[in-house]
Amino acid sequence: MVGLSDHLVKYSNQIVTLPFMGHVKRTYGDACGIARALDVVGERWSLMVVRELLLGPKRFTDLRTGLPHVSADVLAQRLRELEQAGVLERRTLPPPTPAKLYELTPRGLELEDLVLALGRWGAKAPSAPDGVGMSADSHLLSILTLFDPELAGDMRATIAVHLGELRYHATVADGRVQVARGDAPTPPDATIATDPTTLVDVLHDRRTLAEALADGDLRIDGDHDHAARFLKLAPLPSAAATV
Repeated sequence: MVGLSDHLVKYSNQIVTLPFMGHVKRTYGDACGIARALDVVGERWSLMVVRELLLGPKRFTDLRTGLPHVSADVLAQRLRELEQAGVLERRTLPPPTPAKLYELTPRGLELEDLVLALGRWGAKAPSAPDGVGMSADSHLLSILTLFDPELAGDMRATIAVHLGELRYHATVADGRVQVARGDAPTPPDATIATDPTTLVDVLHDRRTLAEALADGDLRIDGDHDHAARFLKLAPLPSAAATV
């Protein structure tokens, strides 16, 4: 019989390392809920996987596309750990395309507020270096992250957003916004077709909508006023003061 002493391998910088499913898993060894949460999602790439699944399920290859700097082995390990922790689950699509999908469980979806709060906090940090990008889903998540209900006011509209072949839709109503991957269940009030960089540049006032339209980098079908108002609902916050 294996006792607890067999599992407590060592202490390193206040972190306990434990054998876990054939590899060493680190734990803070702390009863605080924050520490126990970080035991589950504190490993590198774990919350990034959660980010990529917030708008809906994805295949392994889609996750690799959204997280191009993680190796296949590390991604597979994080997916196993998050599945074992009840954060996500796998399911297989029926024929003729029996692909395996990863999706967040109800427990995993509870992390949405945490991830968006981290995004708001990070948005006040200095800008990323030139050439550092982010996934297509992240561009839409920035709308959820920075959405200003006062700017939305009494707006009620469904906006489709097409980024090349990728389809998303957003619903604005009652001072709230919901964003999901895929086509809207009902005909949208307006459709915005553009590329990820142009979308974020217009959202964050780095480029005017008029310029993007005139240059042919963005197209609006349907209600132009709804689309233009939607693109003003997620302004960047002021940068945090640095010491």
